[in-house]
Amino acid sequence: MQNHTGGTQLLVDKRAFPILGGELGNSSASHLEYMESVWPKLKAMHLHTLLVPVYWELLEAEEGNFDFSLIEALLDRARRENLRLVLLWFGSWKNSMSTYAPSWVKRDTARFPRALDEKGIPQEILTPFSENNLNADRRAFAALMRFLKRADGKYKTVIMVQVENEIGMLPSPRDHHPLADAAFASQVPEPLLDYLREHKAQLEPELRAAWRRNGFRNSGSWAQLFGGDTTGEEIFTAWYFARYTNAVAAAGKAEYPLPMFVNAALNRPGASPGEYPSGGPLPHLMDIWKAAAPNIDLMAPDFYNPHFQYWNDRYTRQGDPLLIPEIRFDTDAGAKALYAFGHYNTLGFSPFSIETGSTKAMENLARSYDLLAQLGGHITAGSIKEGVWLTRENPQMAFTLGDYHFTAKHEFTLGWSPGSEAETWPEAGALIVQTGLEDFMVAGTGVVLTFAADGKRAGIDTLEEGEFQDGKWTPGRRLNGDQSHQGRHLRIPGGEWQIQKLRLYRY
Repeated sequence: MQNHTGGTQLLVDKRAFPILGGELGNSSASHLEYMESVWPKLKAMHLHTLLVPVYWELLEAEEGNFDFSLIEALLDRARRENLRLVLLWFGSWKNSMSTYAPSWVKRDTARFPRALDEKGIPQEILTPFSENNLNADRRAFAALMRFLKRADGKYKTVIMVQVENEIGMLPSPRDHHPLADAAFASQVPEPLLDYLREHKAQLEPELRAAWRRNGFRNSGSWAQLFGGDTTGEEIFTAWYFARYTNAVAAAGKAEYPLPMFVNAALNRPGASPGEYPSGGPLPHLMDIWKAAAPNIDLMAPDFYNPHFQYWNDRYTRQGDPLLIPEIRFDTDAGAKALYAFGHYNTLGFSPFSIETGSTKAMENLARSYDLLAQLGGHITAGSIKEGVWLTRENPQMAFTLGDYHFTAKHEFTLGWSPGSEAETWPEAGALIVQTGLEDFMVAGTGVVLTFAADGKRAGIDTLEEGEFQDGKWTPGRRLNGDQSHQGRHLRIPGGEWQIQKLRLYRY
């Protein structure tokens, strides 16, 4: 895996990043007529990139016969709309299950065997231990990538590909197919042992603890090295899912070497492997995936829980780049996007089922994406910036940019805004970019910023609202009076989405 390089190889086309994205609902891209009704909604949200499923069952309804008409039509329309695409390969697994495998795979369980739970009951999951399963998937994926090179290599409409979707074993920690049982009883593969030895001091703490409990052994079975409990079973599961996925990715990259990633269904607090998809590309298993899948460029979280900062911190704690390819499309998505681009320098952000969000969620995301698009070159990987995301539970954040210390607070902390006494507050966010020694751009909604400096007081020299038009700053109102509380703070009211240009000074 190339994550440890910092993701620089992903920037194959600087125009494509950062990804201001949205993911189509799972079935939306399967009908061209439906897609025609979706385009006007997408255009209104200032998307740069659309994440779109590609279905094995539609691509290869008959074994060996491939139909690329849906993808061809999608490529054509995306180019007309000036959109980039990220394709999501729904091959062997989608949300752990094998529901998008073709009928000729589903119905022939002798040739294409299923995973078994601990009671020997077959699951709607293709076992990753079958060569037939793997070969059928990678042939189809290679055909897809070969088509993309021929149809899109010149245009580069497709910028990335997701391989499979939310991989993991359910409802048990590991597969109990006879092939899996034999593999679990066998020796841990030498490539994994080499990786463990080389990265021993930097391993994810959960993996290192499991290995340490068993004496940091350098050989033995999976149970001997990592335990025969659910911990050891999940590590084993992760290795074989990752190896399978790596082989699919390798077959695709041999045809057309686009950046490729995997996504994870995040485990819930207190849940055990098998209660969540066991063995997926989760933070505590990142080292297993890195060792097993060198053709996967990064791992990414899918968000359907409130612990946004916690999971992003975990995915980036080894220095890996962050991508958020799927997140619940709530009204807070716009604020979270500002935070993710500012604080984590994320490669991209993409709410799920972008075409069916509520009116308010769509409006907030569109206004957030509009601000991000205006900032453009100011939010590249090398820019000096920070992001904030504020709620009633976490109403304040502090950070430093250059010589100045900032405190960001939710607007409702001022006490005079209507609704500040409510049980819940609208989530607020901002992205702050340093453009000079004393100069900053602040884009966001519902935030209040105050400033300090070492040894002196910090004040507002000039503050104005405005917008970028064709990359050039066009100023609006000067805000040095009532709007800044006579120089006490910078404020962007809730319900408004603004860019303010700030110059500080010390006295």
